[in-house]
Amino acid sequence: MRAPGFWHEPAGLLSSILSPLGALYAAGTARRLASGARESVGVPVICIGNINAGGTGKTPTAIAVAQKVAARGVVVHAVTRGYGGALEGPVRVDERGHSAREVGDEALLLAAFLPTWVAKDRVAGAKAAVAAGAQCLILDDGFQNPGLAHDLSVVVVDAWRGFGNGRVIPAGPLREPVDVGLSRADLLLSIGPAPAQTRFEKAWGDRLAVPHMRGALAPLPTGLPLDGLPVLAFAGIGHPEKFFQTLRDMGANLLATHALADHQPLSDALMTRLLREAGQRGAQVVTTEKDAVRLAPEFRQQVMTVPVRLEAEDWTPLERELDRIMARL
Repeated sequence: MRAPGFWHEPAGLLSSILSPLGALYAAGTARRLASGARESVGVPVICIGNINAGGTGKTPTAIAVAQKVAARGVVVHAVTRGYGGALEGPVRVDERGHSAREVGDEALLLAAFLPTWVAKDRVAGAKAAVAAGAQCLILDDGFQNPGLAHDLSVVVVDAWRGFGNGRVIPAGPLREPVDVGLSRADLLLSIGPAPAQTRFEKAWGDRLAVPHMRGALAPLPTGLPLDGLPVLAFAGIGHPEKFFQTLRDMGANLLATHALADHQPLSDALMTRLLREAGQRGAQVVTTEKDAVRLAPEFRQQVMTVPVRLEAEDWTPLERELDRIMARL
């Protein structure tokens, strides 16, 4: 499902009508988080989470943080719920043997960079990873999950969208109020280009009582020049327009864009239709890494993938936190 448009507009009549339901949702989150002591598994746990529902850039952030940890000579594994996948776990993801239907697209993407475990029960997944030799865990999502103790919590937010209208589901895009969520965070990372960062800080800067990092998702070379290339682009991520703008910035000639729902299955019928349209327009079909792992094998060779990596203005706040939590190893 796509987020309602009013979530990212100034609070109006509809969000006001739904605010009592938002208060109930927030109360439910608070009760769940207060339900008992979180369990420790004996190694540092770094939670990459968000306050918003939907995509904010958690997976690229998890990959970047894992690489920072691995550069210290620490064996790091990821634990994720496997959103969209059928397997309960704990199961270690085999990027060649598992499908997105089994483990979810985010888990497959993570598994290309570090050992990754899918587990609906995060504690069980963490214990399985530690038993397999993990010295540090990256918890992809799970900021509102009460089971596993966190040694470092990084909240990620899309700088363009910020915290939307500032209200809780269904009145707005938030899983919990901003101030409540940030009170448990160690770092806040806003992701977006300079204009987006300026917009975010103007809207929310006076409420950020937590160290704030700024980053952006930078495309990697694809091997096929995009400058002037006729392109039909599709994306089933939290904010597809970000990807389409990245392609424009790379010089692509976007003849058509298709914004899909986050994690939307890429059925044979859908892909056949998109490839037919691209053929009629003389365009190359292009998508994101996260979408590409959901493609059936027969379509992968026909679709170009543009990978992105997180770049931060200054990694110092994260490095300081890693120094703190790694001191006990």
